[in-house]
Amino acid sequence: MSKAILISLILIVVDLIGGFAHLRFASWFKWVSITVLIVGLIVACINWGKQKNDEVSFGKVFGYGFKITALVTLFMIIYTVLSIFLIFPEFKDELLVYTRTNMEAKGGLTEDQIDKAVSFTKEYFAAFAFIGTIFFTLIVGCIGSLLGAAFTKKSEASVFQNNP
Repeated sequence: MSKAILISLILIVVDLIGGFAHLRFASWFKWVSITVLIVGLIVACINWGKQKNDEVSFGKVFGYGFKITALVTLFMIIYTVLSIFLIFPEFKDELLVYTRTNMEAKGGLTEDQIDKAVSFTKEYFAAFAFIGTIFFTLIVGCIGSLLGAAFTKKSEASVFQNNP
């Protein structure tokens, strides 16, 4: 639980910095959260393996990492609600302007098509935010858990033992 809280707090601080510094739409900024989550899970998995004296299996370490991921996902959903409704209520409008600008820059769409797409985004913004948070955190967390399980040292005996 404490590792999930720590990783979540770091992710929240990164998002707050991005929101207040207006970095959320910078192409490199999204990689910061991905890196924090993956590195945090790898470190948590390796430390857990050491606490178990390296008598762990890949599956147990992955399961541990995924439990942390589930808790981080829960905390990030709570933060997302607070963020889009209380902390950064202007983010929705900024995102809509950003979306319109990108669609116009790419070309190939009529003004009516862009208006419909922006309207759809505006109408389902909260749902997109929640679903995006869930999928982003779970997918990246799964990758971090897999890497954490791969990098965690395992004792030779535990691989071949029959554990009841």
